[in-house]
Amino acid sequence: MTKTEQMNNKEKLKREIEKIPDHKVQEVIDFVQFLIEKENEQMNMSLVSEPALKKDWLRSEEDEAWRNL
Repeated sequence: MTKTEQMNNKEKLKREIEKIPDHKVQEVIDFVQFLIEKENEQMNMSLVSEPALKKDWLRSEEDEAWRNL
């Protein structure tokens, strides 16, 4: 997604948020926070698993297995 598309989507989201009834605002906030936390957890899992996976990535067998791709 290009930077322009991202900005257009964010602007569209802002417009849609303005239409949400007051009694639903907290639900939307909760959902957005859930999405942010989910993204952060995925990033953290990648960082935590990297040292363990690095051992396998650096093996000569791995180089051989990926050589023809």
